[in-house]
Amino acid sequence: MNFQDWFGLFIAQILNTSIIEWLVVGFGVSEVLLAKKNNIWLYPTGIVSILLGMFLLFKANLYAEIILNFYYLIMSIYGWIIWKNKESHHHTEVYWSTKKELIIAVLISIIGFGVFYFLLLNLPEHFIINGANIYFTKSDVPFADAFVSAFAWAGMWLLAKRKIENWIFLNISNIVAIPLLIHKKYIMMSCLTTFLFVVAIFGYLDWKKIVNKKKLALN
Repeated sequence: MNFQDWFGLFIAQILNTSIIEWLVVGFGVSEVLLAKKNNIWLYPTGIVSILLGMFLLFKANLYAEIILNFYYLIMSIYGWIIWKNKESHHHTEVYWSTKKELIIAVLISIIGFGVFYFLLLNLPEHFIINGANIYFTKSDVPFADAFVSAFAWAGMWLLAKRKIENWIFLNISNIVAIPLLIHKKYIMMSCLTTFLFVVAIFGYLDWKKIVNKKKLALN
Protein backbone atom coordinates (compact mmCIF):
# COMPACT_ATOMS: atom_id res chain seq x y z
CA MET A 1 0.00 0.00 0.00
CA ASN A 2 1.58 3.29 -1.11
CA PHE A 3 1.12 6.64 0.62
CA GLN A 4 -1.67 7.74 -1.72
CA ASP A 5 -3.68 4.58 -1.01
CA TRP A 6 -2.95 4.91 2.71
CA PHE A 7 -4.07 8.54 2.78
CA GLY A 8 -7.17 7.80 0.71
CA LEU A 9 -8.17 5.01 3.08
CA PHE A 10 -7.58 7.28 6.07
CA ILE A 11 -9.84 10.03 4.64
CA ALA A 12 -12.51 7.47 3.71
CA GLN A 13 -12.52 6.10 7.26
CA ILE A 14 -12.85 9.59 8.74
CA LEU A 15 -15.80 10.38 6.47
CA ASN A 16 -17.51 7.09 7.41
CA THR A 17 -16.88 7.32 11.15
CA SER A 18 -20.10 7.39 13.20
CA ILE A 19 -20.75 9.71 16.14
CA ILE A 20 -20.50 6.77 18.55
CA GLU A 21 -17.11 5.83 17.10
CA TRP A 22 -15.89 9.41 17.57
CA LEU A 23 -17.13 9.28 21.17
CA VAL A 24 -15.25 6.02 21.73
CA VAL A 25 -12.07 7.64 20.41
CA GLY A 26 -12.63 10.85 22.37
CA PHE A 27 -13.23 9.14 25.70
CA GLY A 28 -10.35 6.72 25.01
CA VAL A 29 -7.92 9.59 24.43
CA SER A 30 -9.22 11.38 27.54
CA GLU A 31 -8.65 8.22 29.58
CA VAL A 32 -4.97 8.01 28.64
CA LEU A 33 -4.37 11.74 29.16
CA LEU A 34 -5.99 11.53 32.61
CA ALA A 35 -3.88 8.47 33.44
CA LYS A 36 -0.79 10.47 32.46
CA LYS A 37 -1.86 13.10 35.01
CA ASN A 38 -2.46 10.40 37.67
CA ASN A 39 -6.11 11.48 37.79
CA ILE A 40 -8.80 9.07 39.01
CA TRP A 41 -11.23 10.35 36.37
CA LEU A 42 -9.41 8.16 33.87
CA TYR A 43 -11.60 5.27 35.00
CA PRO A 44 -15.10 6.72 34.46
CA THR A 45 -14.04 8.10 31.07
CA GLY A 46 -12.50 4.74 30.19
CA ILE A 47 -15.64 2.90 31.25
CA VAL A 48 -17.77 5.10 28.99
CA SER A 49 -15.40 4.39 26.08
CA ILE A 50 -15.50 0.63 26.74
CA LEU A 51 -19.31 0.49 27.00
CA LEU A 52 -19.79 2.46 23.78
CA GLY A 53 -17.19 0.26 22.09
CA MET A 54 -18.98 -2.89 23.25
CA PHE A 55 -22.20 -1.52 21.74
CA LEU A 56 -20.44 -1.14 18.37
CA LEU A 57 -18.91 -4.61 18.65
CA PHE A 58 -22.31 -6.11 19.43
CA LYS A 59 -23.79 -4.48 16.32
CA ALA A 60 -20.91 -5.95 14.31
CA ASN A 61 -21.43 -9.44 15.85
CA LEU A 62 -17.85 -9.45 17.14
CA TYR A 63 -18.59 -11.42 20.29
CA ALA A 64 -15.01 -12.49 20.98
CA GLU A 65 -13.94 -8.84 21.08
CA ILE A 66 -16.83 -8.10 23.43
CA ILE A 67 -15.44 -10.70 25.86
CA LEU A 68 -12.04 -9.00 25.75
CA ASN A 69 -13.61 -5.58 26.37
CA PHE A 70 -15.63 -7.04 29.22
CA TYR A 71 -12.30 -7.85 30.90
CA TYR A 72 -11.21 -4.23 30.39
CA LEU A 73 -14.50 -3.12 31.95
CA ILE A 74 -13.96 -5.32 35.03
CA MET A 75 -10.36 -4.09 35.40
CA SER A 76 -11.49 -0.48 35.07
CA ILE A 77 -14.08 -0.91 37.83
CA TYR A 78 -11.47 -2.73 39.94
CA GLY A 79 -8.93 0.05 39.40
CA TRP A 80 -11.50 2.77 40.12
CA ILE A 81 -12.37 1.16 43.46
CA ILE A 82 -8.70 0.81 44.45
CA TRP A 83 -7.81 4.38 43.44
CA LYS A 84 -10.91 5.80 45.15
CA ASN A 85 -10.07 3.95 48.36
CA LYS A 86 -6.47 5.20 48.31
CA GLU A 87 -7.45 8.78 47.55
CA SER A 88 -10.00 8.68 50.38
CA HIS A 89 -7.03 8.02 52.65
CA HIS A 90 -4.90 10.68 50.90
CA HIS A 91 -2.63 8.15 49.15
CA THR A 92 -2.25 9.20 45.51
CA GLU A 93 1.39 8.19 45.10
CA VAL A 94 2.66 6.05 42.28
CA TYR A 95 5.29 3.37 42.81
CA TRP A 96 7.70 1.08 41.06
CA SER A 97 6.48 -2.51 40.98
CA THR A 98 7.86 -5.00 43.45
CA LYS A 99 9.62 -8.10 42.15
CA LYS A 100 6.52 -10.15 42.96
CA GLU A 101 4.24 -7.76 41.06
CA LEU A 102 6.51 -7.83 38.01
CA ILE A 103 6.51 -11.63 38.05
CA ILE A 104 2.70 -11.60 38.21
CA ALA A 105 2.53 -9.10 35.31
CA VAL A 106 4.85 -11.26 33.21
CA LEU A 107 2.78 -14.35 34.05
CA ILE A 108 -0.41 -12.52 33.06
CA SER A 109 1.25 -11.70 29.73
CA ILE A 110 2.52 -15.24 29.11
CA ILE A 111 -0.60 -17.08 30.24
CA GLY A 112 -2.88 -14.54 28.56
CA PHE A 113 -0.95 -14.93 25.32
CA GLY A 114 -1.25 -18.71 25.50
CA VAL A 115 -4.99 -18.58 26.15
CA PHE A 116 -5.71 -16.06 23.40
CA TYR A 117 -3.46 -17.79 20.87
CA PHE A 118 -5.15 -21.13 21.53
CA LEU A 119 -8.63 -19.61 21.22
CA LEU A 120 -7.79 -17.70 18.05
CA LEU A 121 -6.47 -20.87 16.43
CA ASN A 122 -9.29 -23.15 17.57
CA LEU A 123 -12.37 -20.92 17.84
CA PRO A 124 -15.15 -22.21 15.57
CA GLU A 125 -16.34 -19.82 12.90
CA HIS A 126 -19.97 -20.58 13.66
CA PHE A 127 -22.05 -22.14 16.41
CA ILE A 128 -25.53 -21.77 17.91
CA ILE A 129 -26.53 -20.59 21.39
CA ASN A 130 -30.20 -20.77 22.39
CA GLY A 131 -31.22 -20.87 18.75
CA ALA A 132 -29.17 -17.80 17.82
CA ASN A 133 -26.48 -18.09 15.17
CA ILE A 134 -23.16 -16.78 16.47
CA TYR A 135 -20.40 -16.01 13.97
CA PHE A 136 -16.71 -15.36 14.61
CA THR A 137 -14.16 -14.24 12.06
CA LYS A 138 -10.96 -16.24 12.49
CA SER A 139 -7.86 -14.11 12.87
CA ASP A 140 -5.28 -14.30 10.09
CA VAL A 141 -2.67 -13.01 12.56
CA PRO A 142 -3.36 -14.98 15.78
CA PHE A 143 0.16 -14.48 17.17
CA ALA A 144 0.03 -10.68 16.97
CA ASP A 145 -3.63 -10.57 18.11
CA ALA A 146 -2.82 -12.64 21.19
CA PHE A 147 0.36 -10.69 21.94
CA VAL A 148 -1.39 -7.29 21.88
CA SER A 149 -4.23 -8.46 24.13
CA ALA A 150 -1.99 -10.27 26.66
CA PHE A 151 0.31 -7.31 27.31
CA ALA A 152 -2.68 -4.94 27.50
CA TRP A 153 -4.13 -7.22 30.21
CA ALA A 154 -0.93 -6.96 32.27
CA GLY A 155 -0.74 -3.20 31.72
CA MET A 156 -4.30 -2.68 32.93
CA TRP A 157 -3.56 -4.70 36.08
CA LEU A 158 -0.47 -2.62 36.87
CA LEU A 159 -2.35 0.62 36.15
CA ALA A 160 -4.98 -0.37 38.70
CA LYS A 161 -2.18 -0.71 41.26
CA ARG A 162 -0.64 2.65 40.24
CA LYS A 163 2.62 1.01 39.19
CA ILE A 164 4.91 2.88 36.78
CA GLU A 165 5.62 -0.22 34.71
CA ASN A 166 2.02 -0.20 33.45
CA TRP A 167 3.18 2.24 30.75
CA ILE A 168 5.88 -0.21 29.61
CA PHE A 169 3.48 -3.13 29.26
CA LEU A 170 0.84 -0.98 27.56
CA ASN A 171 3.37 0.36 25.09
CA ILE A 172 4.71 -3.11 24.31
CA SER A 173 1.11 -3.86 23.36
CA ASN A 174 0.76 -0.58 21.42
CA ILE A 175 3.95 -0.98 19.38
CA VAL A 176 2.69 -4.30 18.01
CA ALA A 177 -0.89 -3.04 17.66
CA ILE A 178 0.13 -0.18 15.32
CA PRO A 179 1.38 -2.32 12.38
CA LEU A 180 -1.35 -4.88 13.15
CA LEU A 181 -4.04 -2.22 12.67
CA ILE A 182 -2.37 -1.02 9.48
CA HIS A 183 -2.38 -4.62 8.23
CA LYS A 184 -6.10 -4.78 9.03
CA LYS A 185 -6.55 -1.45 7.14
CA TYR A 186 -7.80 0.33 10.26
CA ILE A 187 -5.71 3.39 9.43
CA MET A 188 -7.53 5.78 11.73
CA MET A 189 -7.22 3.39 14.66
CA SER A 190 -3.51 2.93 13.93
CA CYS A 191 -3.05 6.71 14.10
CA LEU A 192 -4.94 6.79 17.40
CA THR A 193 -2.78 3.98 18.79
CA THR A 194 0.36 5.85 17.69
CA PHE A 195 -0.90 8.89 19.60
CA LEU A 196 -1.56 6.73 22.67
CA PHE A 197 1.95 5.26 22.33
CA VAL A 198 3.48 8.76 22.49
CA VAL A 199 1.26 9.79 25.41
CA ALA A 200 2.27 6.62 27.29
CA ILE A 201 5.95 7.58 26.95
CA PHE A 202 5.26 10.94 28.59
CA GLY A 203 3.04 9.19 31.13
CA TYR A 204 5.96 7.00 32.13
CA LEU A 205 8.27 10.04 32.44
CA ASP A 206 5.69 12.01 34.46
CA TRP A 207 5.07 9.15 36.89
CA LYS A 208 8.82 8.65 37.24
CA LYS A 209 9.17 12.34 38.17
CA ILE A 210 6.51 11.90 40.86
CA VAL A 211 8.49 9.05 42.43
CA ASN A 212 11.78 11.00 42.22
CA LYS A 213 10.20 14.06 43.86
CA LYS A 214 8.93 11.87 46.67
CA LYS A 215 12.44 10.48 47.19
CA LEU A 216 13.95 13.98 47.29
CA ALA A 217 11.31 15.09 49.81
CA LEU A 218 12.14 12.15 52.06
CA ASN A 219 15.86 12.90 51.85
